[in-house]
Amino acid sequence: MPLSHVDCWIFDLDNTLYPRTCRLFDQIDKLITAYVVDVTGYDWADARKLQKEFFAEYGTTLSGLMATRNVDPHHYLQKVHDIDYSPVAPNPALMDAIRALPGRKIIFTNADRGHAQNVLKRLGGEDVFEDIFGIIEAEFAPKPHNNSYEKFIANHGVAPTSAAFFEDMEVNLKVPHSLGMRTVHVVPGADFDGSELEPFELERKDDEEHIHHVTDDLGTFLNPFARRA
Repeated sequence: MPLSHVDCWIFDLDNTLYPRTCRLFDQIDKLITAYVVDVTGYDWADARKLQKEFFAEYGTTLSGLMATRNVDPHHYLQKVHDIDYSPVAPNPALMDAIRALPGRKIIFTNADRGHAQNVLKRLGGEDVFEDIFGIIEAEFAPKPHNNSYEKFIANHGVAPTSAAFFEDMEVNLKVPHSLGMRTVHVVPGADFDGSELEPFELERKDDEEHIHHVTDDLGTFLNPFARRA
């Protein structure tokens, strides 16, 4: 699946623009469990089980909590993103590669804009992306549900057949593929210990038609497509 025609490059944020091995999202994951404990009164193990069930069924734990517990999403986002961002190392090579891509560059995340901005500050990419489309802009309709992508496309005037979508969750690439986008599954390297994750969180299906490319090194993957001055 060639990418030479792409003029809109769409990137997920967490575990896509920074490596899983820095374990930034582990902090968020634990805060989400703690939030579920507070809301439900469950013990940690049962809260974590419910958290993962919500994630699998609704796309995000937040969507599950909104549907079943009527939580305030803004309060939730503030609590679960109260983290230490220092594990994200500056990555000028990756940011330069994205900056040099021909056309538009947009972040599409199930997190919120503030979290994305904090990550970009650490990466050195505050000037790289045209916009950040987060869960608030999606009106709390998360990937992988159709409504989220429809809102993104409408808000940004994206032509799907000239776009490429980069994402660490393979299920979130099904809709982009169906819309005619090129898809790239960003996977962790062989040295990543995923023992704390559920199988669906690390699912990798190289032979599935909605996965056009797979990489564990985003910068190296992008370099051939970058236009250098």
